[in-house]
Amino acid sequence: MRKVLIITACLLTAVSANAQETYDNANIATQDLNGTARYVGMGGAMDALGADISTISSNPAGIGLFRSSTASASFGFTAQQDAKTFADADKVNMSFDQIGFVYAKRTGSKSFLNLAFNYHKSRNFNQILSAADRLKGASQNKLSYMKGYEGLFDIHQSNNGDYVANSNMFNQVDYLYYNVLMPEIDENGQATFYYNDAAEYLFNRSTSGYIGEYDFNISGNINDRVYLGLTFGIHDVNYKGYSEYSEILINGSDNVGDVVLTDERRIDGAGFDLKAGVIFRPLENNPLRIGLSVATPIWYDLTSTNYTVLNNYTKVGLYEKASISESYDFKLYTPWRFGLSVGTTFGKNIAIGAGYEFADYGSLDSRINDGGYYDWYWDDYYETSSSDKEMNRHAEKTLKGVSTFKIGAEYKPISELAFRLGYNYVSAMYDEDGYKDVSLDSPGTYYTSSTDYTNWDATHRLTLGVGYTLGKFQMDAAYQYSAQKGDFSPFTNYYAADASSSDNNICNPKSVENNRHQLLVTLGYRF
Repeated sequence: MRKVLIITACLLTAVSANAQETYDNANIATQDLNGTARYVGMGGAMDALGADISTISSNPAGIGLFRSSTASASFGFTAQQDAKTFADADKVNMSFDQIGFVYAKRTGSKSFLNLAFNYHKSRNFNQILSAADRLKGASQNKLSYMKGYEGLFDIHQSNNGDYVANSNMFNQVDYLYYNVLMPEIDENGQATFYYNDAAEYLFNRSTSGYIGEYDFNISGNINDRVYLGLTFGIHDVNYKGYSEYSEILINGSDNVGDVVLTDERRIDGAGFDLKAGVIFRPLENNPLRIGLSVATPIWYDLTSTNYTVLNNYTKVGLYEKASISESYDFKLYTPWRFGLSVGTTFGKNIAIGAGYEFADYGSLDSRINDGGYYDWYWDDYYETSSSDKEMNRHAEKTLKGVSTFKIGAEYKPISELAFRLGYNYVSAMYDEDGYKDVSLDSPGTYYTSSTDYTNWDATHRLTLGVGYTLGKFQMDAAYQYSAQKGDFSPFTNYYAADASSSDNNICNPKSVENNRHQLLVTLGYRF
């Protein structure tokens, strides 16, 4: 079925405020299990045990348990299981994951004041995502068409002849379809717009990059009973993604050609946060330790840049192409994080730890850069921002509170040799009914250059580790297996206002997986 939409004239209003879409924000806000090989080998369940530099970001009080100064560096490999090769992206990647030191200073017979610095890769973006399926009475261009047909925006020609709209709901994908695939011009120069259904789609995306976290810590202990720590963190975002989405277009049962949408996106910037923690031993002659920690939001200041191209190949040999690029600044504030942990030792041979962390990702704050002011006294410019209320309401409905459970153990048959085992369960961040809402009156919608989204389910992590000490030197190795399933959708389902089934644009989700292997080695030295 083909419908007709006649364009109407209206004035163009420039969109100057900037923000980011919920699913892109969620990808930036999450963190991986990474750090030293000892920390990873025990599943990160060291927040109450302490004395590992990776606790600088999970419970800063853990640095207060160091009795001697130390330095360490970690590196290894990550591999994605069952990934298809795409766009020269590698399934196996080398990674430099951590480097840091602790300076321990005795201040009393049982008390220390410690200073520490640590860099670690809190997020690894290396991933290849592939999906393909049949489509019945649906297509990506039909989604753009229906938005205009039902009045979410009015199409008109700009001064340079492009078809545009003065609405935040008119995104970059809509722009490309309205200027390449959908218009037909009559002899009077009037444009009429059509859509095509698609028989099937193919999607591939490769992402790379990382978030590097630089942590500065001051911590100490009081009479070997109470341990306190404070960490200031700087987060460096480096994200790069490239995707190709293609459809076989049909008119009725006839194959009329192919359409391919390619999208390149970079997100760069930095943020900072504060983390505080306490560990205490409730019983003086018992090694049982209880830890509490809290982390402020990461206050990000980011820049997103994209270059997006639509290629239309018809069966009669016609070829059309259009491209669009945008660069914009925005702010993102991640949720608060709260942690509770417990740990104990049995003699000098066994250590066991467990932890729980909670973060409400529904409270993600996507913010619009809306101006600023110049301080003449200090000769500086201060940028101001405000919450994108529309996008934040969408995040509240789409994202959930995430609970992370960690448990780990270490066994030393002799003092120089250690074996480790750990497990993580990270609950699902996405509501099973969540979707990328392309009808939001938000700058985050306006700057969207892809329509796909994935509702990822819970994550399971299994870790193993081994360590060996030779004098002042320490070498540790760890293996991590991470498994996660999700539901991929190439575009948002659209239900027509008149409830006619032929006008609906519905695509069933496709099951995808993100299963990963990590091999990590840490070299350490005590001094």
